[in-house]
Amino acid sequence: MKTLRLKDGKERSLLRRHPWIFESAIARGGADPGETVRIESQAGDFLAWAAFSPASKIRARAWSFDPAQRIDNVLMAAKVATAIRARARFDIHSDAMRLVHGESDGLPGLIVDRYGDTLVAQFLSAGAERWKAVLADALLAETGLPRLYERSDTNSRALEGLQPASGWLRGDGPTELTLHEHGWRLTLDIATGHKTGFYLDQRDSRRKFADQVRRLKLQRVLNCYCYTGGFTVAALTGGAAHVTSIDSSAPALQRARANVERNGFDPARADFLDADVNASLRRLIEEGRTFDAIVLDPPKLAPTAAHADRAARAYKDINRLALKLLEPGGVLFTFSCSGGISADLFHKIVASAGADAGVDGYITERLGGAPDHPMTLEFPEGEYLKGLVVLKK
Repeated sequence: MKTLRLKDGKERSLLRRHPWIFESAIARGGADPGETVRIESQAGDFLAWAAFSPASKIRARAWSFDPAQRIDNVLMAAKVATAIRARARFDIHSDAMRLVHGESDGLPGLIVDRYGDTLVAQFLSAGAERWKAVLADALLAETGLPRLYERSDTNSRALEGLQPASGWLRGDGPTELTLHEHGWRLTLDIATGHKTGFYLDQRDSRRKFADQVRRLKLQRVLNCYCYTGGFTVAALTGGAAHVTSIDSSAPALQRARANVERNGFDPARADFLDADVNASLRRLIEEGRTFDAIVLDPPKLAPTAAHADRAARAYKDINRLALKLLEPGGVLFTFSCSGGISADLFHKIVASAGADAGVDGYITERLGGAPDHPMTLEFPEGEYLKGLVVLKK
């Protein structure tokens, strides 16, 4: 077994069972991509078994902290089973859910979502790639489902020195699917959609938005970065008279329109703008438009802490403009899915945006990902999605 010896003092995070070993922590040692290595302290004490990634700044990701553990097919199947069975204990109102959430489920670099009878997986680390065949078989065996589609085509895979890969990995079938969520029917395409095809992490926030619109009788809604219209359908479900939805993707807007009609709503109650959100917010202010509720759910602007400053400026600007457009007594649902922006920093950004807009508001709730996208005690980085509900004074 090949060994990585850490620099003195760099074992502290592993003693807390954090799964990442950075390049800067390693004194010596190496291996092939995805190969299992023994991680040792400077004194030679065992710390973990990990998958080596020679191209990544996260040079190794831990599989186990048990010195007696064998890293084999049996362990991978057991980890898959544990992750999937945990979802039965979560409160999930949908036939689509995340079954494996990477490090939070002890499977670094593996993301698996279920859409009805179809699995979609992303193998995003050298370790997950090396065990791909074993993990794919274990997923089908544990779920009893017939097909698995691969969407390993993200930028993070390139950071691991891996080429993009997508297509049917096990079985085959249609890539155009329909999921059921809170009584809604929403379509997606697992071959072309964002992430694995849909934003399952916002499931509970969509329901809460519908509840807020209904309870406060909010009539005019603006949904920014609307993608395929999940929050648009939620607003209409809550009784909004009209929803304006903005996105820069024409195919996403086409699907959003179809989702509105699919759920039985009059298409005249929804407008869709193929446009830049920032420019649109400025134009709406110039036109004197206002809204009773606004959703800001932008794409990832800060993948790492190194991008935080630039992303903070972008988040602040859109929140400032949205707060100007919001009626007093109106509600803003604002989000960041950037791992490099902490919940505390996001709160400060939105507060600064309010100060610049000359408005104040009550933070009535903090939001996060749905429970099938868990953060764990040992891996707080699992909390990538954070949101605030702001009631404007």
